[in-house]
Amino acid sequence: MARIEVIMPQLGESLTEGTIVKWYKKVGDKIKKDETLLEISTDKVDSEIPSPTDGVVTKILFKEQETIAIKTVIAEIETEADAIVTADVQPPTPSAEKAEPVIKAEPKPIEKVEKPTVDRFYSPLVLTIAREEGISMTELEKIPGTGIGGRVSKKDIMSYLQTRKTPSVIKEEIPPPIAPRVETSMKVVDAGDLVAKYPSPKYEILQMSNVIQKMAQHMVNSVAISPHVQAISECDMTNIVKYREANAQEFEKAEGYKLTYTPFIAVAIVKALKDFPLINSSVEGDKIIVKKFINLGMAVASEQGLIVPVIKNAEEKNFIGLARAINDLAVRTRSKRLVPADIEGASFTFTNYGVFGNIIGIPIIAQPNVAILGIGAIKKQPVVIDDAIAIRSISYLTLSFDHRIIDGALGGMFVERVVKYLEEFEYKF
Repeated sequence: MARIEVIMPQLGESLTEGTIVKWYKKVGDKIKKDETLLEISTDKVDSEIPSPTDGVVTKILFKEQETIAIKTVIAEIETEADAIVTADVQPPTPSAEKAEPVIKAEPKPIEKVEKPTVDRFYSPLVLTIAREEGISMTELEKIPGTGIGGRVSKKDIMSYLQTRKTPSVIKEEIPPPIAPRVETSMKVVDAGDLVAKYPSPKYEILQMSNVIQKMAQHMVNSVAISPHVQAISECDMTNIVKYREANAQEFEKAEGYKLTYTPFIAVAIVKALKDFPLINSSVEGDKIIVKKFINLGMAVASEQGLIVPVIKNAEEKNFIGLARAINDLAVRTRSKRLVPADIEGASFTFTNYGVFGNIIGIPIIAQPNVAILGIGAIKKQPVVIDDAIAIRSISYLTLSFDHRIIDGALGGMFVERVVKYLEEFEYKF
């Protein structure tokens, strides 16, 4: 038997601690390699942490909701492997270097697994290859792995790519948009003096999660930092609605997930940001930092709250590339597969509250951005065209911008440019 010390991982370069949200195992439980051991929350994102090996959990050194410094031993696992001493457990991270992680364990006989396991750990290299080749997470989970416990190796995924006849054989869809039930992720707590003020059963006192607390503070800070001004424009989405309806089946057959309106919006935003680069900037003191890249933040509703994963270097992607990135980030957000690098570095953000049926919203700027675009629901309306009434699919776009550096003229021209690119959209699959 050998003892493995599991330590609090560093989930991002700027992070120094993490909060244990939930232990999925208790002392005495058996655990499989890559099976979820615990869930950790940082001020960036929640992540499920896999076990580094097969074994039995012999020690859990911290309770749930305790905040622990990185590199601190948080649990111990006993295993028959005799070469492992310490394991720094990391969640899958697509942005990591292309190298297979090495665990110094006594090698075990390799058995080919014909039926893939569920919730397997994927190395950074495998995840990177999957992303570059447009392989969805559901499709990846269907690939037979020859590694220990059915783990997919580089050889497995490259072999799969050679035999794959279509871009995607498994369909993975973004779940239908529903209002997030954030309260379901918060615990009822004994709040001391508050219990007397808000007695049960008339009241229920919930504890904000770490992510929700941080988000709340970010919103308060943003309102205090940036004088918010809004510009709202009407956008005729009829051509895009018709295009999407005509090409939805072909797109889903080719890509393996549904075609949404989001990539159309992302393309228009990227083009408009190139036309008005000051919108793609930040403010530090009396200096304006103009970004020469476009990292597009995309607000996604989840049970943990509102998360904003980032499409890095969006200006380098075409329509299909943006669609793939959007689907990947949305799926990984809702399945808690994001890592801090996925939600850092946005230079501009958009939020599509229209998926919930809202036609107009006034979003708060995500610091240190200087603007955020909100997209309302697309609804059929009677409009006047050439002195005649026609039924068109209309959406309202709201730009909230930082009036320290963006005046009404620039803000108004930018949102109108987004409208122009949406109304004049042209693309062929």
